[in-house]
Amino acid sequence: MTHSHRSHAGVRLSALALAGWLAGSVLACSGPQGPEGPTGPQGSPGKDGVPTPVRLLDDKVGRWLPENRTRLNEMISSLGIASPAFDPKNRPVAVFDWDNTVVKNDLGDATFFWMLRHDKVLQPMDRDWSTTSRHLTPEGRAALNTACDAAAAPGEPLQTSTHTDCADELVSIYDSGKTRAGQSAWNNRITLTLNTSYAWVAQLQAGYTPEELRAFARSAYAENAFNPPGTTQTVGTTSGLAFHVQAYEEMVDLIETLQANGFDVWVVTASPQFVIDAVSEELVGIKPNRVIGIRTVTDARGRVTPHLQGCGTVADGADTLITYDQGKRCWINKVIFHQSAEQQLTRVADERMRQVFAAGDSDTDLSFVQDATHLKLAINRNKVQLMCNAYANRQGRWLVQPMFIQPRAKGASYPCTTALDAAGQPITDEEGNRFTQDYEDRVYALP
Repeated sequence: MTHSHRSHAGVRLSALALAGWLAGSVLACSGPQGPEGPTGPQGSPGKDGVPTPVRLLDDKVGRWLPENRTRLNEMISSLGIASPAFDPKNRPVAVFDWDNTVVKNDLGDATFFWMLRHDKVLQPMDRDWSTTSRHLTPEGRAALNTACDAAAAPGEPLQTSTHTDCADELVSIYDSGKTRAGQSAWNNRITLTLNTSYAWVAQLQAGYTPEELRAFARSAYAENAFNPPGTTQTVGTTSGLAFHVQAYEEMVDLIETLQANGFDVWVVTASPQFVIDAVSEELVGIKPNRVIGIRTVTDARGRVTPHLQGCGTVADGADTLITYDQGKRCWINKVIFHQSAEQQLTRVADERMRQVFAAGDSDTDLSFVQDATHLKLAINRNKVQLMCNAYANRQGRWLVQPMFIQPRAKGASYPCTTALDAAGQPITDEEGNRFTQDYEDRVYALP
């Protein structure tokens, strides 16, 4: 199924197309490119010879709030190929978070759960769980040894489909940050550049090639894609885990419209690189080389290791920075805008070297959404930092959109004046100012 013939109906592959895709498709994954590149189709001549946009958002697709659709169309018209200032060698950049922004639910979670149900996580060599993450506590490592030592020989696949104690311990440490006995599993679990659990999902993929991991992700998506929203699964004996992933048709339409008008569209995600770039082109038309996920170091055999690629002044293998929170800004500056290592973790002052549009749903998307120069889209999942910024709307550039599937109920008043970030500091707006008022949740219902 080609990009140009993708149906908006449900924005999911048909069973036949999905089977063919899983059986035979190989998605190319060349190295990331900068914002240069082809512009896409040109607009038709309009008044006084000025081209008109190739297309605008379809008012028959999905449930955009009307004012959000209008403002997005205005941005597309003013910055895309219809603009006299459009430069095909320096195209306007749009950056999207993936999980719960472009798709409903989390494909990184879904792939991890699939690996556990299909015995794909490998037993560490010498059964030393510190080799999977240096951030595991002694209590976390001991719990994993107790639960998983009997599940496989070193280097062999853990039989987590039948050794439910092992599966349950892995899920508990990933999902709650604690062992099943309630002990802390992580040292310094969350920082401004690292979520140890998110990183661990990528690190537990060690021992496989990128193409093997992409196949796992496609299989996980195939198991999730046709389930109704709200479907859950059991992994080990842990029940109630999400078992549904679906691309938002509104986001497919937006991404296709941006691309048709010459925008350079990227995904930045705290899911593993090879999970998201395995499906991004078929689901939403974003090529693998426009995906920036958690990137692990590969060994001489081309197999993934448990160590993380660095960004900024953080070296490869330091394992303290991923595409999370301010780490997303770092990787955007590194891969898309080719900033020097010393500049990658800071907001670039030159607006020509920043994305014009960004979309996210979480507090950990905030830094790269704040950096957008024209429009900043917040999908409302009741996240305090993101929603405080969106409702404050300091520069008049924020759009708030309810979730397109199963929108959240109205949240409590956001404690913007007292909330703290992951470093324990008061939260601020995009201009670095502390909030002087709290905000009521106002935009949460769909039309």
